[in-house]
Amino acid sequence: MIVKNCLKVLLFVLLFLGVSTVSVSAAFWEMEEHPMIHDPSMIKEGDTWWTFGTGEEDGNGIRVIYSQDGLNWNEAPVVFPEPLSWWSEYVPNHTSAQWAPDIQYYNGRYWLYYSVSSFGSNQSLIGLLSTDSISSGNWRDDGLVVHSTTSDNFNAIDGDLVIDEYGNPWLSFGSYWSGIKLTRLDANTMKPTGQLHSIAARPNHPEGAVEAPNITYKDGYYYLFVSFDKCCSGLDSTYKVAVGRSTQITGPYLDKLGQDMLNGGGTIFDSGNDKWVGPGHQDVYNNNVFLRHAYDADSNGLPRLLINDLYWDSQGWPVY
Repeated sequence: MIVKNCLKVLLFVLLFLGVSTVSVSAAFWEMEEHPMIHDPSMIKEGDTWWTFGTGEEDGNGIRVIYSQDGLNWNEAPVVFPEPLSWWSEYVPNHTSAQWAPDIQYYNGRYWLYYSVSSFGSNQSLIGLLSTDSISSGNWRDDGLVVHSTTSDNFNAIDGDLVIDEYGNPWLSFGSYWSGIKLTRLDANTMKPTGQLHSIAARPNHPEGAVEAPNITYKDGYYYLFVSFDKCCSGLDSTYKVAVGRSTQITGPYLDKLGQDMLNGGGTIFDSGNDKWVGPGHQDVYNNNVFLRHAYDADSNGLPRLLINDLYWDSQGWPVY
C-alpha cells in the first residue's frame, strides 16, 4: 500500500506540473478509507487540498474536509454552523444543511457558491461566500446570487463557476425542471449580468432528470459535465455522469454522436460499477483531476469521495 500510494502521489505531481507524456492507465486515487461526502468540489490552496460538500442530513452547514496528499482526509469545521437570517426571505422552509457547494479561485479570492432549498422543490437560492484564505476560515457573506420560485421553470441550485477563455466569469446551475442554465457574472460582484441561457435539458425524460453542471475549457472547447437520473437513494441511485462540448460557452453542447444536450444528448462518462453505485455531482479541477461522489456497496450505500486522474484522448474527449 505504501508503494502504491507513493506511485499515486508521483503521478499526480507530474500531472500537476503539466507533464503529459506519462504512459500509464488512468489512476484511481486509492485511499485507506474514502471519506463520506456528497456533491464534492475540490481546490488546492498552498500544500493543502480542500473539499467542500453538502451538509449532513441531520446537521447544519456545508461539510469541509482537507488533506495534504489527497489520500488521507481530515474534518474541518462546517461552514454555516447556524443558518443566515436572510435565507428564509427566499426559501422559508429550507433544510438546515446547505447543498452542492462550488469552490473556485478567481481574481485574488476564493469564491464559494452554495444552494439553499428543500428536497423536490424549486423554491431555492444560490448564495455566495468569499475569502482570501480558505485556511483562515474567515468567510465574507456576499449574499444572494440567483433564486427561483415555484412559478419558475428552473431550479436555482447546483451553481458552478467557470472562467471562459477570455477571463470572464460565468455561472452554470440547474436541476430538473427545464434543465441547466448559464449566466454571465460581473467580475467585481460575481453576481449575474445579462441574459439567462439554456444549455442542457432532457425534455423526453419523464422527470427531466439532469442536474449538477460543471464546465471546463480546454483547447478550444467548453466541456459540459452533468449528472443524469436519480440521486440520493443510496444503492437504489441510478446517477451517472454525461458530457458534451461546444466551441462557445453558451452552446450548443453536442455529445460524441452530435446530439444536442438541450434535446437530451450527452455521452455517458461514468456510470459506476458493482462497488461504486450511482456516481455523480462531478467536479473537474485543473483539467487533470476528476472527482464525484458514489454510493459504497460495501458500506450500505454511504456516499464516498472518488477521485481519478483525468486524461484527454486524441479527439479531445475526456477519459479516465
